[in-house]
Amino acid sequence: MSTLLPSQPHASSVGSTPTDDGKLVEKDDVDLGLKSPDSSIQEKSFEMDSPLGDVKERKHFWDYFQSRSSDLDSIATQPSVFDDPVTLKVYRPPPQYENSHRFDPDARWTWREEKRIVRKIDWRIMIWASIMFFALDLDRNNISQANTDNFLSDLKLTTNDFNLGNTLYRLSFLIAELPSQLVSKRVGPDVWVPTQITLWSVIALSQFWLAGRKSFLTTRFLLGFLEGGFIPDVVLYLSYFYTKNELPIRLAYFWVSNYLTTIVSAFLATGILLMRNSERAGWRYLFLIEGIITLAVGLASFFLMPPGPTQTKAWFRPQGWFTEREEIIMVNRVLRDDPSKSSMHNRQGLSLKMIWNALCDWRMWPLYILGIVHMIPVGPPQTYLTLSLRNLGFNTTQSNLLSIPSTVIGLVMLLFTSYLSEIIDSRVCATIILQFWALPLLIALYTFNLHTSQWVYFVVVTLITGFPYVHPIQVAWASRNSHSVRTRTISASMYNMFVQAGAIVYANIYRSDDAPLYKRGNRDLIGVCSMNIVLYILTAVFYRSINRYRDSKWARMSPKEQRSYIETTKDEGNQRLDFRFAY
Repeated sequence: MSTLLPSQPHASSVGSTPTDDGKLVEKDDVDLGLKSPDSSIQEKSFEMDSPLGDVKERKHFWDYFQSRSSDLDSIATQPSVFDDPVTLKVYRPPPQYENSHRFDPDARWTWREEKRIVRKIDWRIMIWASIMFFALDLDRNNISQANTDNFLSDLKLTTNDFNLGNTLYRLSFLIAELPSQLVSKRVGPDVWVPTQITLWSVIALSQFWLAGRKSFLTTRFLLGFLEGGFIPDVVLYLSYFYTKNELPIRLAYFWVSNYLTTIVSAFLATGILLMRNSERAGWRYLFLIEGIITLAVGLASFFLMPPGPTQTKAWFRPQGWFTEREEIIMVNRVLRDDPSKSSMHNRQGLSLKMIWNALCDWRMWPLYILGIVHMIPVGPPQTYLTLSLRNLGFNTTQSNLLSIPSTVIGLVMLLFTSYLSEIIDSRVCATIILQFWALPLLIALYTFNLHTSQWVYFVVVTLITGFPYVHPIQVAWASRNSHSVRTRTISASMYNMFVQAGAIVYANIYRSDDAPLYKRGNRDLIGVCSMNIVLYILTAVFYRSINRYRDSKWARMSPKEQRSYIETTKDEGNQRLDFRFAY
C-alpha cells in the first residue's frame, strides 16, 4: 500500500504527546511510530485521549465499510498530520487553494454525516461522470456495430484499412493526452471536459457522410484527438471529491458505464441498423443518432460539472448543492486523507519544469510499462469480436446480440477485481489476474482450425473478451503512487498515453494475410501474456525494495531527525523519504 507516514495515525505524536485535556505538547523523545507499512502502524487501531476522542483509524477498504456499519454517531474524523502543531504548519493549505476557506483542523464529524455526504457526492458528481463516459464509449466503439452492417464493404475498405483507422485513432488519442490535461489544469475540467464532448460529438455525427477511405481515416484521427485526455481529466476531477480508498471503487463503477454502453449500444444498433435502405446504409444512421445523443450530453455537462466541492453555486444554481457544514466535511476529510491535494488549485497550470520533473520520475515507469502491455493479450480478440462473429456465419442482429454475454462477464469481473484490490490491499495480485485469465484461453484459441464448431469458438472468444478489466485499478494505482497533484496530473496522462501506445500495437497484430484463424497473431499474444506475468512480479519486487530501503533509512534516524526532515525537506511527492508506494 502507499503511505505518507506522517499522515498515519501515529503522526499526531510527532514531536508531541497528548495531555489529559487533549492538547498536544512537544516531547523530543516520544516514539514517532513512523514505521514500515508492514508494521503495527497498519495493524493497530488509533485509540488515545486526543482531540479526536475514541476515533478508530480506517485501515483499509474492508474496515471502511465496517466502520460505517457499526456506530454511525461515532467520530469519523481520521487522524492526520493536521493534529500536530508542527506538521500542521507544513501541510496547511495555501490561501490560493480554492477550498482553503473551508479548511478547519479542528473540524469533527460523525460517520452518519460522512455517509450522507458521500452518497450525495455519488448522486451529484459520480453518476454524471459515468454518463459522460457513456457518451465517450458510445462514439468511439459504435464502429464495432457498424462492422456488422457491411461497413467495410460499403466504403470499399479492407481489414488493413480498418486497422490503420484504429491506429490513427489511438495515435491521435495518445498525442492529445498531455496537452488536454494541461488545458484542463489551466481552465478547469468543469470547462474543458464539456467542451471536449461537444466537439467530438460533432465529428462523430459527421460520420453519417463518410464517402471512402480518406474520410474514414480523417474522422478516426479527429475523433481520437478530441477524445484524448478525457479520462485523466475526469479522474483528476473526481479526486477533488473522494479519498484514496473511495476512488478505486468509484473508478470501477465509472468503467461500468463502459460495459453498459456496449450493452445499450448493441440493442440500439439492432434497431437502428434496420433503417438500411436503398439510399442509405443503416450504419450511417447509427453514427448520426448516437452523435446527437452525445452532443446533448456535452451541452448538459456545462451545467452539471461544478469546479469543486465549495464551488457549486452558479447563476442557474444560486443555492448550490452543498451546505456550509457539508463543504467543511468534504474538504477536510479529503485533505486528512491526502494533504498534498491542496498543493495546487483547480485553475493552476503546470510549468515546463513541473512537466519535465514528472516525466523524469523513474519510480512511475514500471506502471507505464504495464500500461503498454497489459491489454495486448486480449485487445485483438476484443476489437475483432463482431467481425469474427460475422465470419462465423452469424447475421447482423445475431452478431450484435451475441457480443452482450462477454460484456456482462467483463462487468462482473471488473467489479470483482476492483473490490479485491482494496480488500486484500494489493494492486499486483488483483491486476495479474487478467494475464492468468487470458493465457489458457489464448492457447485454446491457437489450437482451433477451420473445422472447429462455431459455438465452441464463440464460447472461447466470449470468455477472452469477458476478461477482468484491470485498467481502473491501474489508473488509481498510478494516481496513488504519484502522490502530489502536479505529478498526478502528468502521470495520469502519461499512463494513458502508454495505454494508447499498447492499443496501437495490438491494433496491428491481426493481419489480413493471417485471416481467418490468425494463428501467427494468437501465437504472439501468448508470448506477450507470458511476459506480462513476469513483469507484474518484477513490479511488486521493485516497489517493495524501495519501501524496504526507505524503512531502513527512516528507522536509523532519531525522532528529532525525523521531525526535522518533515519540517525542512525539499523532497516532493513520491520522492519523500516518508512516502511508501502501493504495489
